[in-house]
Amino acid sequence: ISVFSRPFSSNVIRNGATIRPVTVRPRSISTQISFTEAAPFLCQRRCISYPSLRRSEVLSVLGSASSHLSNNVPASIIDKIERREAALHVTPNHPLSIIRTSIENYWKTKHPSIKFDSFNDLSPIVSVKQNFDDLLIPQDHVSRSQSDTYYVDDTRVLRTHTSAHQSDILKLSKAFLVSGDVYRRDEIDSSHYPIFHQMEGVRIFDGEVSEQDIVSDLKEGLEGLALTLFGDVEMRWVDAYFPFTNPSFELEIYYGGEWLEVLGCGVVQRKILNDAGLVKEKGWAFGLGLERLAMVLFSIPDIRLFWSEDSRFTSQFVDEKVTKFIPYSKYPPCLKDISFWIDSGEAATSLQGRRPYHANDFNEAVRTVAGDLVERVELVDSFTNPKTGRKSHCYRITYRSMDRNLTNVEIDDLQTKVREFVADNLEVELR
Repeated sequence: ISVFSRPFSSNVIRNGATIRPVTVRPRSISTQISFTEAAPFLCQRRCISYPSLRRSEVLSVLGSASSHLSNNVPASIIDKIERREAALHVTPNHPLSIIRTSIENYWKTKHPSIKFDSFNDLSPIVSVKQNFDDLLIPQDHVSRSQSDTYYVDDTRVLRTHTSAHQSDILKLSKAFLVSGDVYRRDEIDSSHYPIFHQMEGVRIFDGEVSEQDIVSDLKEGLEGLALTLFGDVEMRWVDAYFPFTNPSFELEIYYGGEWLEVLGCGVVQRKILNDAGLVKEKGWAFGLGLERLAMVLFSIPDIRLFWSEDSRFTSQFVDEKVTKFIPYSKYPPCLKDISFWIDSGEAATSLQGRRPYHANDFNEAVRTVAGDLVERVELVDSFTNPKTGRKSHCYRITYRSMDRNLTNVEIDDLQTKVREFVADNLEVELR
């Protein structure tokens, strides 16, 4: 999922937008459009600084805020941050780092006279203003809720997209790439994980450049990026909606027999530029999800594998090369069901206190207990008792390790702990 589509669900993105797929022919990567010379770029190579926090400082902030009433960052997230010596997108010989480096190198080659500043180690703790307000995300948007976002306290969150840094960096640089780990409470399946990685790019032009020329430069550059990553593929552009760009587009490619969304992009909203002091300038921005691209390019079937430290996984990848992942095992799954009543008359208690129950509360509870041994959680039944008005949910949990066989005794014990944790923390009534 691209940075432009997370944390917005597809139905929200397309709501009110005119969807007009336009198939385009691949163009040569070296193709340059004439207006770039007539409209010189504003930023020269220079040394810039932007505040970042070391991992120990991030953990310290999260630890000190753990008792705050608004804090909903679980121990499982903190453990992931604590256990890794470096973020996945900067870990040598890791698929995410290989993709990131390829994209950075593409833009260096694409515009050798332009210095694209790269930011790969910015703190994941940002303000609510940076993550939402600066990007013109509506106050009532679902992405602001605690059911979707990890709040550190009332004013800070774990960033839900790398765009959270855009407004600040615009004051320092006119061409930049940002990559990093981002966080979101989400469903559990092979393509969703509470920590994932995004990358975005921004380029600013002087005010004499027309919007049409900016869109042409944006699309031509991103088509070249798609060719660099995927080879000679068919592409099409789809009109889209994002709060922070207008007009907005999604690029899709025909790959492996189906159309795949690769990234989102558009012309930066006028207000965002004005707030950054760029009252005459114009620009474009794009964003993409590194896991999404890596799963396709490396044929990695499960997003949990990116976190594996098993040498059977890590030894298969080398910097500057895209190699297809060879599965080393396929252990059998173990399925367990859990059912409970949710009070509908008044808000059920969630992990973070009194507010309406949300499915992500249950997903978070399962992850907290079982971690990466959970492959999938799906709602298989839901009904409302006509006499009491109470709602019942039945979820099916798929347990499967990527590295070893799981025993029935081990899974039975985990399922018991999940049931106990759900009963104690969600205050639902188990059936």
